[in-house]
Amino acid sequence: MAQVMRLDKFLKVSRLIKRRTVAKEVAEKGRIMINGTVAKPGTNVKPGDELVIRFGPKTVTAVVERLEENARKEAATEMYKIVSEVRNDQENGESGR
Repeated sequence: MAQVMRLDKFLKVSRLIKRRTVAKEVAEKGRIMINGTVAKPGTNVKPGDELVIRFGPKTVTAVVERLEENARKEAATEMYKIVSEVRNDQENGESGR
């Protein structure tokens, strides 16, 4: 088991983001933070790190549980724990009128 892993690879292997190229683009746009710091695609993640990912209409906060070079679909969800999922329109104080 790896001790550290590139952010873009972790997102792909864990299936938080299905494709590494998409993970790389999201990170390059500054939409991913690790422990409160904006992360680049090559930033290393390790168990215990908190990831905040802004996907279009929602923001997902997850904690890295473990790292694996390759994970089957069933094992991928064990690589992280979702802490929260927030719809961004609720964050901005807008109500659904």
